[in-house]
Amino acid sequence: MTELTHAFEAAMPVTPTRLFQALTDPAELAGWFAEHADIDPAAGRFRFWGRSSYSTPTAAEADQVLSRFEPGKGLTFSWTVQGQPSQVDWRIEGDPKTAGDAIWKVRHHFPVAPAIGRAKSLITDLWSFHTGALKTHLIGQPVDLPDFTDPAPRVRQSIFVAAPRERVFQALIDPEILNRWIASAARVEPRVGGEMSYGWEYKVDGRPVTGGPTRILELVPNEKLVTDWPDWRLEPGAPVTTVSWTLTDEAGGTRVTLTHGTFERPADIGDYPYGWQDFLVALARLFAAGGEAA
Repeated sequence: MTELTHAFEAAMPVTPTRLFQALTDPAELAGWFAEHADIDPAAGRFRFWGRSSYSTPTAAEADQVLSRFEPGKGLTFSWTVQGQPSQVDWRIEGDPKTAGDAIWKVRHHFPVAPAIGRAKSLITDLWSFHTGALKTHLIGQPVDLPDFTDPAPRVRQSIFVAAPRERVFQALIDPEILNRWIASAARVEPRVGGEMSYGWEYKVDGRPVTGGPTRILELVPNEKLVTDWPDWRLEPGAPVTTVSWTLTDEAGGTRVTLTHGTFERPADIGDYPYGWQDFLVALARLFAAGGEAA
Protein backbone atom coordinates (compact mmCIF):
# COMPACT_ATOMS: atom_id res chain seq x y z
CA MET A 1 0.00 0.00 0.00
CA THR A 2 1.17 3.52 -0.78
CA GLU A 3 1.35 6.15 1.91
CA LEU A 4 0.63 9.81 1.26
CA THR A 5 2.03 12.93 2.93
CA HIS A 6 1.23 16.51 2.10
CA ALA A 7 3.33 19.13 3.88
CA PHE A 8 3.58 22.88 3.40
CA GLU A 9 4.01 26.13 5.28
CA ALA A 10 2.28 29.49 4.89
CA ALA A 11 3.03 32.93 6.27
CA MET A 12 0.18 34.40 8.30
CA PRO A 13 -0.22 38.15 8.97
CA VAL A 14 -0.74 37.75 12.73
CA THR A 15 1.26 36.89 15.82
CA PRO A 16 1.80 33.23 16.78
CA THR A 17 -0.50 33.74 19.76
CA ARG A 18 -3.29 35.07 17.55
CA LEU A 19 -2.80 32.24 15.05
CA PHE A 20 -3.03 29.60 17.79
CA GLN A 21 -6.33 31.11 18.91
CA ALA A 22 -7.73 30.89 15.38
CA LEU A 23 -6.68 27.24 15.19
CA THR A 24 -8.18 26.14 18.49
CA ASP A 25 -11.16 28.32 19.42
CA PRO A 26 -14.45 26.70 18.30
CA ALA A 27 -16.00 30.06 17.41
CA GLU A 28 -12.97 30.95 15.29
CA LEU A 29 -12.88 27.56 13.56
CA ALA A 30 -16.49 28.12 12.54
CA GLY A 31 -15.33 31.18 10.62
CA TRP A 32 -12.80 29.43 8.40
CA PHE A 33 -12.57 25.66 8.90
CA ALA A 34 -15.64 23.84 10.25
CA GLU A 35 -19.19 24.75 11.09
CA HIS A 36 -19.11 22.82 14.37
CA ALA A 37 -16.30 21.98 16.78
CA ASP A 38 -16.08 20.23 20.13
CA ILE A 39 -12.69 20.92 21.69
CA ASP A 40 -11.41 19.78 25.07
CA PRO A 41 -7.61 19.40 25.22
CA ALA A 42 -7.73 17.78 28.67
CA ALA A 43 -10.00 15.06 27.32
CA GLY A 44 -8.09 14.70 24.05
CA ARG A 45 -10.96 16.03 21.96
CA PHE A 46 -10.59 18.04 18.78
CA ARG A 47 -13.76 17.03 16.98
CA PHE A 48 -15.16 19.02 14.06
CA TRP A 49 -17.90 18.44 11.51
CA GLY A 50 -20.36 20.08 9.12
CA ARG A 51 -20.82 20.73 5.42
CA SER A 52 -17.43 22.49 5.26
CA SER A 53 -15.55 19.57 6.88
CA TYR A 54 -14.35 17.20 4.19
CA SER A 55 -15.48 13.60 4.82
CA THR A 56 -17.02 14.67 8.14
CA PRO A 57 -20.46 16.17 7.46
CA THR A 58 -22.13 14.90 10.66
CA ALA A 59 -21.23 14.74 14.35
CA ALA A 60 -21.47 10.94 14.21
CA GLU A 61 -18.55 10.90 11.75
CA ALA A 62 -16.38 13.27 13.79
CA ASP A 63 -13.95 10.76 15.25
CA GLN A 64 -10.92 13.06 15.47
CA VAL A 65 -8.66 12.53 18.50
CA LEU A 66 -6.16 15.04 19.84
CA SER A 67 -2.70 13.62 20.51
CA ARG A 68 -0.69 16.82 21.01
CA PHE A 69 -1.69 20.23 22.31
CA GLU A 70 0.99 22.83 22.97
CA PRO A 71 -0.43 26.31 23.66
CA GLY A 72 1.09 28.82 21.29
CA LYS A 73 3.01 26.14 19.41
CA GLY A 74 0.54 23.80 17.76
CA LEU A 75 -1.41 20.56 17.92
CA THR A 76 -1.78 17.14 16.32
CA PHE A 77 -5.00 15.25 15.68
CA SER A 78 -6.30 12.23 13.81
CA TRP A 79 -8.82 12.59 10.96
CA THR A 80 -10.52 9.93 8.86
CA VAL A 81 -10.67 11.17 5.26
CA GLN A 82 -12.24 9.16 2.43
CA GLY A 83 -12.40 6.20 4.82
CA GLN A 84 -8.67 6.27 5.55
CA PRO A 85 -7.11 7.18 8.92
CA SER A 86 -4.71 10.10 8.80
CA GLN A 87 -2.84 12.44 11.10
CA VAL A 88 -2.74 16.23 10.84
CA ASP A 89 0.03 18.21 12.48
CA TRP A 90 -0.26 22.00 12.87
CA ARG A 91 2.83 23.84 14.05
CA ILE A 92 3.31 27.54 14.66
CA GLU A 93 6.59 29.41 14.42
CA GLY A 94 7.58 33.04 14.27
CA ASP A 95 8.25 34.39 10.81
CA PRO A 96 11.97 35.27 10.58
CA LYS A 97 11.24 37.61 7.67
CA THR A 98 8.54 39.65 9.37
CA ALA A 99 8.86 40.49 13.05
CA GLY A 100 5.74 39.55 14.99
CA ASP A 101 4.08 37.47 12.25
CA ALA A 102 3.65 33.71 12.23
CA ILE A 103 4.38 30.71 10.03
CA TRP A 104 1.75 27.97 9.86
CA LYS A 105 3.33 24.58 9.17
CA VAL A 106 0.98 21.78 8.14
CA ARG A 107 1.69 18.08 7.67
CA HIS A 108 -1.11 15.72 6.69
CA HIS A 109 -0.03 12.07 6.63
CA PHE A 110 -1.89 8.94 5.50
CA PRO A 111 -0.23 5.59 6.29
CA VAL A 112 -2.32 4.31 3.37
CA ALA A 113 -3.48 6.79 0.72
CA PRO A 114 -7.22 7.12 0.10
CA ALA A 115 -8.38 4.70 -2.58
CA ILE A 116 -9.51 7.40 -4.99
CA GLY A 117 -8.19 8.83 -8.21
CA ARG A 118 -5.75 11.72 -7.88
CA ALA A 119 -5.68 11.40 -4.08
CA LYS A 120 -2.61 13.63 -3.71
CA SER A 121 -4.25 16.40 -5.72
CA LEU A 122 -7.41 16.21 -3.64
CA ILE A 123 -5.51 16.65 -0.37
CA THR A 124 -3.37 19.44 -1.83
CA ASP A 125 -6.44 21.32 -3.06
CA LEU A 126 -8.25 20.79 0.23
CA TRP A 127 -5.46 22.49 2.16
CA SER A 128 -5.15 25.21 -0.49
CA PHE A 129 -8.73 26.17 0.27
CA HIS A 130 -8.27 26.05 4.04
CA THR A 131 -5.08 28.12 3.85
CA GLY A 132 -6.82 30.82 1.85
CA ALA A 133 -9.78 30.70 4.22
CA LEU A 134 -7.55 31.09 7.27
CA LYS A 135 -5.69 34.06 5.81
CA THR A 136 -8.97 35.71 4.85
CA HIS A 137 -10.39 35.13 8.34
CA LEU A 138 -7.29 36.52 10.03
CA ILE A 139 -7.50 39.84 8.17
CA GLY A 140 -11.09 40.23 9.32
CA GLN A 141 -12.88 39.34 6.08
CA PRO A 142 -15.82 36.89 5.94
CA VAL A 143 -15.17 33.46 4.48
CA ASP A 144 -17.69 31.71 2.25
CA LEU A 145 -17.25 28.19 3.57
CA PRO A 146 -17.66 25.45 0.97
CA ASP A 147 -20.27 22.74 0.94
CA PHE A 148 -18.23 19.58 0.55
CA THR A 149 -21.46 17.63 0.10
CA ASP A 150 -22.47 19.65 -2.98
CA PRO A 151 -22.89 17.33 -6.00
CA ALA A 152 -22.24 20.22 -8.41
CA PRO A 153 -19.50 22.35 -6.82
CA ARG A 154 -18.55 25.63 -8.45
CA VAL A 155 -17.16 29.07 -7.68
CA ARG A 156 -19.48 31.99 -8.31
CA GLN A 157 -18.43 35.59 -7.64
CA SER A 158 -19.38 39.03 -8.88
CA ILE A 159 -18.17 42.61 -8.71
CA PHE A 160 -19.33 46.02 -9.86
CA VAL A 161 -17.16 47.74 -12.46
CA ALA A 162 -17.57 51.47 -13.09
CA ALA A 163 -17.64 51.25 -16.89
CA PRO A 164 -20.15 50.31 -19.60
CA ARG A 165 -20.40 46.69 -20.73
CA GLU A 166 -18.67 47.38 -24.06
CA ARG A 167 -15.49 48.56 -22.37
CA VAL A 168 -15.51 45.83 -19.73
CA PHE A 169 -15.96 43.17 -22.39
CA GLN A 170 -12.98 44.58 -24.25
CA ALA A 171 -10.91 44.09 -21.09
CA LEU A 172 -11.79 40.37 -21.25
CA ILE A 173 -10.62 39.79 -24.83
CA ASP A 174 -8.02 42.46 -25.69
CA PRO A 175 -4.52 41.00 -25.07
CA GLU A 176 -3.00 44.38 -24.23
CA ILE A 177 -5.62 45.08 -21.58
CA LEU A 178 -5.60 41.50 -20.28
CA ASN A 179 -1.88 41.87 -19.60
CA ARG A 180 -2.68 44.76 -17.28
CA TRP A 181 -4.83 42.80 -14.83
CA ILE A 182 -4.76 39.01 -15.29
CA ALA A 183 -2.38 37.85 -18.02
CA SER A 184 1.35 38.02 -18.70
CA ALA A 185 1.50 37.37 -22.46
CA ALA A 186 -2.11 37.04 -23.58
CA ARG A 187 -3.14 35.64 -26.96
CA VAL A 188 -6.77 35.85 -28.09
CA GLU A 189 -8.70 34.89 -31.21
CA PRO A 190 -12.09 36.49 -30.41
CA ARG A 191 -14.34 33.83 -31.90
CA VAL A 192 -15.91 30.57 -30.79
CA GLY A 193 -13.20 27.93 -31.04
CA GLY A 194 -10.48 30.58 -31.09
CA GLU A 195 -7.36 30.51 -28.97
CA MET A 196 -7.48 32.04 -25.49
CA SER A 197 -4.30 32.15 -23.43
CA TYR A 198 -3.16 34.21 -20.47
CA GLY A 199 0.45 33.23 -21.07
CA TRP A 200 0.83 31.72 -17.61
CA GLU A 201 3.99 29.61 -17.40
CA TYR A 202 5.04 27.81 -14.22
CA LYS A 203 6.28 24.48 -12.94
CA VAL A 204 4.50 21.68 -11.08
CA ASP A 205 6.88 19.22 -9.41
CA GLY A 206 9.59 20.45 -11.76
CA ARG A 207 7.43 19.93 -14.84
CA PRO A 208 6.75 23.00 -17.05
CA VAL A 209 3.05 23.84 -17.34
CA THR A 210 1.07 26.40 -19.32
CA GLY A 211 -1.96 27.22 -17.20
CA GLY A 212 -5.23 29.04 -17.66
CA PRO A 213 -7.68 28.85 -20.58
CA THR A 214 -6.88 27.53 -24.03
CA ARG A 215 -10.09 27.96 -26.09
CA ILE A 216 -13.16 30.18 -26.33
CA LEU A 217 -16.30 28.06 -26.01
CA GLU A 218 -18.94 30.78 -26.17
CA LEU A 219 -18.81 34.46 -27.09
CA VAL A 220 -21.66 36.95 -27.08
CA PRO A 221 -20.16 40.42 -27.60
CA ASN A 222 -20.56 42.70 -24.58
CA GLU A 223 -22.59 40.06 -22.75
CA LYS A 224 -20.82 36.76 -22.18
CA LEU A 225 -17.48 34.96 -22.57
CA VAL A 226 -16.98 31.28 -21.77
CA THR A 227 -13.62 29.53 -21.94
CA ASP A 228 -12.33 26.10 -21.09
CA TRP A 229 -10.15 25.72 -17.99
CA PRO A 230 -7.87 22.67 -17.85
CA ASP A 231 -6.67 21.42 -14.48
CA TRP A 232 -3.94 23.81 -13.30
CA ARG A 233 -1.48 20.92 -13.01
CA LEU A 234 -2.39 19.49 -16.43
CA GLU A 235 -2.61 16.22 -14.55
CA PRO A 236 -3.55 13.17 -16.67
CA GLY A 237 -7.17 12.21 -16.10
CA ALA A 238 -8.15 15.51 -14.51
CA PRO A 239 -11.40 16.89 -15.96
CA VAL A 240 -11.55 20.22 -17.78
CA THR A 241 -13.83 22.84 -16.22
CA THR A 242 -15.22 26.06 -17.70
CA VAL A 243 -15.02 29.72 -16.71
CA SER A 244 -17.92 31.98 -17.61
CA TRP A 245 -17.89 35.80 -17.53
CA THR A 246 -21.36 37.39 -17.70
CA LEU A 247 -21.89 41.15 -17.99
CA THR A 248 -25.13 42.93 -17.08
CA ASP A 249 -26.01 46.60 -16.83
CA GLU A 250 -26.06 48.15 -13.39
CA ALA A 251 -26.55 51.79 -12.44
CA GLY A 252 -23.33 53.61 -13.22
CA GLY A 253 -21.56 50.64 -14.75
CA THR A 254 -21.52 46.86 -15.16
CA ARG A 255 -22.05 43.86 -12.94
CA VAL A 256 -19.46 41.20 -13.78
CA THR A 257 -20.35 37.67 -12.67
CA LEU A 258 -17.78 34.88 -12.84
CA THR A 259 -18.72 31.22 -12.61
CA HIS A 260 -16.06 28.51 -12.52
CA GLY A 261 -17.09 24.88 -12.57
CA THR A 262 -18.63 22.44 -12.35
CA PHE A 263 -15.82 20.69 -10.49
CA GLU A 264 -15.66 16.92 -10.28
CA ARG A 265 -15.08 17.01 -6.51
CA PRO A 266 -15.78 19.85 -4.07
CA ALA A 267 -12.19 19.91 -2.83
CA ASP A 268 -10.99 20.52 -6.39
CA ILE A 269 -12.11 24.13 -5.93
CA GLY A 270 -8.87 24.64 -3.98
CA ASP A 271 -7.86 28.27 -3.66
CA TYR A 272 -9.74 29.41 -6.78
CA PRO A 273 -12.20 31.50 -4.70
CA TYR A 274 -9.35 33.67 -3.46
CA GLY A 275 -7.56 33.90 -6.79
CA TRP A 276 -10.71 34.88 -8.66
CA GLN A 277 -11.58 37.43 -6.00
CA ASP A 278 -8.20 39.08 -6.47
CA PHE A 279 -8.57 39.15 -10.26
CA LEU A 280 -12.07 40.63 -10.10
CA VAL A 281 -10.77 43.38 -7.84
CA ALA A 282 -7.94 43.99 -10.33
CA LEU A 283 -10.46 44.25 -13.17
CA ALA A 284 -12.54 46.79 -11.26
CA ARG A 285 -9.45 48.85 -10.48
CA LEU A 286 -8.71 49.18 -14.18
CA PHE A 287 -11.69 51.48 -14.43
CA ALA A 288 -11.31 53.25 -11.12
CA ALA A 289 -10.57 56.98 -11.04
CA GLY A 290 -7.09 57.64 -12.35
CA GLY A 291 -6.63 54.09 -13.60
CA GLU A 292 -9.17 53.77 -16.39
CA ALA A 293 -8.54 51.15 -19.04
CA ALA A 294 -7.99 52.39 -22.56
